[in-house]
Amino acid sequence: MTIFHKIISREIPADIVFENDRIIAFKDIAPLAPVHILFVPKTTLPTLDAATPDDAQIMGELMLTAADYARKIGIASDGYRVVMNCNDHGGQTVYQMHLHLLGGAPLGTFGA
Repeated sequence: MTIFHKIISREIPADIVFENDRIIAFKDIAPLAPVHILFVPKTTLPTLDAATPDDAQIMGELMLTAADYARKIGIASDGYRVVMNCNDHGGQTVYQMHLHLLGGAPLGTFGA
């Protein structure tokens, strides 16, 4: 069980900003931008690499939910970044697939 599963089951607290039956979103505890929100599917899916065509709907819903949230909080017109890390070399530290929504300030060139 990952820390994200413990947040989903309310075993540990988080600053939750969105939730429905399939997705939970909360503020990152070590933000890399003024807005740094994690969007996590409630179904267990360790990595993007583990996803199958059966996961396409939840993956699309994660992206659309993050975009909708960016519009809702007013960062969409200036721009934002969505990142998904995959496995160790990709920087993944929690093995439950999730998206990072980053914004609220200029983020610079990717990888810079």
